[in-house]
Amino acid sequence: MSRKRWADYSQGQQAAIIVAAAVELAMTAVALRDLAGRPADQVRGPRWAWALGCFVQPVGPVAYLAFGRKPVPPQG
Repeated sequence: MSRKRWADYSQGQQAAIIVAAAVELAMTAVALRDLAGRPADQVRGPRWAWALGCFVQPVGPVAYLAFGRKPVPPQG
């Protein structure tokens, strides 16, 4: 079985691949930006592990955003 080339995919499949890649890239960027700007005491676990985990697609960024951040206490 040979590998498919880009031209072998239909236009709909190509569009779906591009959209999925854009979503993954955006989620990774959001997660890494949040991790970089968040104080260490508001991150569950080591920051370096979450940074590496963000590159495990597609679950890494979602896992960080869902479980890696501690709630920010209300100010006031």
